Amino acid sequence: MKRKWISFIILVVVIPLILIIGATLLEDRKYNLISLIVVALACVPFFMQFERRKPHAREIMVIAVMSAISIAGRVAFMWVPAFKPVTAITAITGFKMGPEAGFLTGAVSAVVSNMLFGQGPWTPFQMFTWGMIGYIAGWLGKTTWMETKIGLILYGIVAGILFSCVMDIWTVISYDGEFSWLRYLQAAGTALPFTITYAVSNVIFLLLLTKPIGEKLTRIQIKYGLIGNQKAY
Repeated sequence: MKRKWISFIILVVVIPLILIIGATLLEDRKYNLISLIVVALACVPFFMQFERRKPHAREIMVIAVMSAISIAGRVAFMWVPAFKPVTAITAITGFKMGPEAGFLTGAVSAVVSNMLFGQGPWTPFQMFTWGMIGYIAGWLGKTTWMETKIGLILYGIVAGILFSCVMDIWTVISYDGEFSWLRYLQAAGTALPFTITYAVSNVIFLLLLTKPIGEKLTRIQIKYGLIGNQKAY
């Protein structure tokens, strides 16, 4: 229970606070340093959770492979704006492997894929947002709700809205380091077509990929005795 509370505080309180400090006090001039700090903090809950049960290298390898698939998917669909499988693959990892694995997959997918798409002060926000999408998916994966198409559809829509809303915060702060609700609403309105497209893509990829990838992750968990949410699709 203590580890869960520490993980929750780091992911929900500490990391957002660091992002805000980087965007306001440092005026996005130290985004490389902020990115490294966020990466390090993102790994803390993962290692705390896995340290307790002494994971095998194959377990970490599964998460690395899922991150690589997520990155490859983002690159493959780079020609379609806002239509990416990153959220779906990150969420599926969370469903099957747990909250910390979901967060790490999302965070790694953002920072590594941005080596191709371009690094910048927006990278930590993407890391945090995709990471939280995977983290929340990990907790939902412990229920039967995500075994239904309705659950996947709703999660895909909510995840799309969540990603856009958090990234709009960076958009507003990037203007002059200050946050304004008026400008936030204007940014959200401007980004609405992208938000809708992203939500639709999440739903499509979740419906297409959850069953085949989920079944393979289940077989891997059973074969190698890996610990995750252990839900069969």
